[in-house]
Amino acid sequence: MAKSFPCRAAGKPVFACPYPVLYSVRPMVLPLSLLMPTNLPAREIVVLLHGLCRTARSMRPMQRALEAAGFEVLNVDYTSREALIEQLSEQVVGQALADCRAREAGTVHFVTHSLGGILVRQYAVRHPEAITGRVVMLGPPNQGSEVVDRLGGWKLFSFLNGPTGCQLGTTKDAIPGGLGPVRFCLGVIAGSRSINWINRLTIPGADEGKVSVERTKVAGMRDHLVVATTHPLMMRNHEVIAQTIEFLRHGRFRAQAPP
Repeated sequence: MAKSFPCRAAGKPVFACPYPVLYSVRPMVLPLSLLMPTNLPAREIVVLLHGLCRTARSMRPMQRALEAAGFEVLNVDYTSREALIEQLSEQVVGQALADCRAREAGTVHFVTHSLGGILVRQYAVRHPEAITGRVVMLGPPNQGSEVVDRLGGWKLFSFLNGPTGCQLGTTKDAIPGGLGPVRFCLGVIAGSRSINWINRLTIPGADEGKVSVERTKVAGMRDHLVVATTHPLMMRNHEVIAQTIEFLRHGRFRAQAPP
């Protein structure tokens, strides 16, 4: 606010100076740390990875449920049939993690269907410190699939599933068998119902049409669960969704009632 001060002209008495004297005050600069909110929880993001020959749309029911439960979600869409798993994992998982860093995520979790789980495992082999959050895999061919062993040599199979699908067998030279134990917090959900009776003829034991219950398991996993659902639809199953949320929150699945 402008103020007038007494001033003395030469040889004259003091009088009120008719000109306002303006003065400025240097603004105080505060450290940025004092301006930022404190004790904010670390930002957590859940990355969704769909399976072979699917799109991000197949994971939308899971996405909506996770968002309703309070999670921030990145539902990744990627072309799943046109590259080898080694290349695809770098492109898909690597980019997803970069996108989460751009969002300033403190922790990144993954929920994957089928092939998506193998991409995470492949990436973790090359980047052991990259997967820091919890991971839930739905119907993953962690030990490969007998369906690929049986049909992988067919031209029609290769045409439909690309080089990616042909790498998912149970043999020693297939990708799943060479990935080793997992070293991150992993929960696996396997299905036990099949609507594909042709594939079921090639799979020993309980299965969901693509992968046997036994072959979804992998050394180092934290928890394993079997739900009466099929491979193509398990990410829409209410029990699967509820158990996925349980694991993301607590690192374990909720105990199931006996059948």
